[in-house]
Amino acid sequence: MCLAVPMEIATIDGFNCICQARGIERDVSLFMLQGEDLQPGDHVLVHVGYAIQKVSESEAIASWQLFDEMLATDA
Repeated sequence: MCLAVPMEIATIDGFNCICQARGIERDVSLFMLQGEDLQPGDHVLVHVGYAIQKVSESEAIASWQLFDEMLATDA
């Protein structure tokens, strides 16, 4: 099983970008999304340093809410 984390694109330089989520910044490759029209402010799912899918802001927020619920669950 793999996990992709939604992040917002802060800056883009060719096929590389800086993404941020919850105060964390990461260098992310956009190589796998070459055909997408990506701009700063867009949201992407990031898996092991690669953006693998563009998502809407509402999808990104919903994902973070679900992660929060899972972490809050007392197992």
